[in-house]
Amino acid sequence: MDKVRIGFVGVGGMGQCAHLRNYVTVPDCEVVAIAELREGLGKRVAEKYGVPRVYKDHEAMLAAETVDGIVASQPFTRHGTLVPELLKAGVPVFTEKPLAGCIEQGEKIVRAIEASGTWHMVGYHKRSDPATMYAKAEIDRLKQTGELGPLRYVRVLMPAGDWIASGFLDLIGSDEPMPPLVWDPPASDMSPEVFEQYLGFVNYYIHQVSLLRHLLGEPYRVTFADPAGVLLVAESESGVTGTIEMSPYTTTIDWQESALVCFQHGWVKIDLPAPVANNRPGKVEIYRDPGNGATPQLTTPTLPWVHAMRQQATNFVAAIKGEREPMCTAQEALEDLKVARQYTDLLRG
Repeated sequence: MDKVRIGFVGVGGMGQCAHLRNYVTVPDCEVVAIAELREGLGKRVAEKYGVPRVYKDHEAMLAAETVDGIVASQPFTRHGTLVPELLKAGVPVFTEKPLAGCIEQGEKIVRAIEASGTWHMVGYHKRSDPATMYAKAEIDRLKQTGELGPLRYVRVLMPAGDWIASGFLDLIGSDEPMPPLVWDPPASDMSPEVFEQYLGFVNYYIHQVSLLRHLLGEPYRVTFADPAGVLLVAESESGVTGTIEMSPYTTTIDWQESALVCFQHGWVKIDLPAPVANNRPGKVEIYRDPGNGATPQLTTPTLPWVHAMRQQATNFVAAIKGEREPMCTAQEALEDLKVARQYTDLLRG
């Protein structure tokens, strides 16, 4: 295909500022239509970004348009209801993280994918940050060559902070009332109190749950949940220890998320920018200590001025064209919901 034709379902805050404004800059992509329940908002957003057609909902859009992919930025507690409907179009679907609000709804989505013959990419944009992509390739290479010894430890740190970083300055707002929405049912095997706790963890820290698996390169299970809610400890399939530190401190006008991947004789560190920061990649540092009196080396590669959300749009378009695999499929994202359940169960004893 020459240009991938994308239809957007929802252009609220994240739909506009995390996704649409990036997709319209991808050369291989053409946003051909918007479906937005708030019709006035949809028209204003379409005019700003040069999108030719606007529809009142996804059903009207898909009945009238031929698209190669769908980007649906919606509350994740609606995914179990909405995503199976979108998959009926038979084209790849992109949604924000997490896959769904509970394991049952995630499994429902996976079944719908298997019946549809297409695929669903979940928006773990940190995987698409140029820093993470560079670091992941180097980590995999170091694991293969063994030049720094075995992988021993992965630490992910995510203090709460200013995640928007002025990224919503050009947001088009609306005072139109939102029509009634259909929401997914809660987990059937959790009390309302436990489900709210589970949703809180999933909402705030599922990115880090996914990033830990991505950097380990294999599945893991939760082995300890700090009663204070700050530390998650995990063990990977091959016995590597991993930790997630959840807001041991907070910042107000900064974002200080990082990941440290330790080998026996060195490490790879990633510093990630605020999620909606523009034109700012993360930073990678690689430390090598060869021993035997040789001088250790610290290298910091220079990365392109591309932010994670735009690179994520490029990666989704490339996956539709068959040029690469999706960065995270729904099948893998379902594992994140299971990890969150392990953590919640351990946290509650």
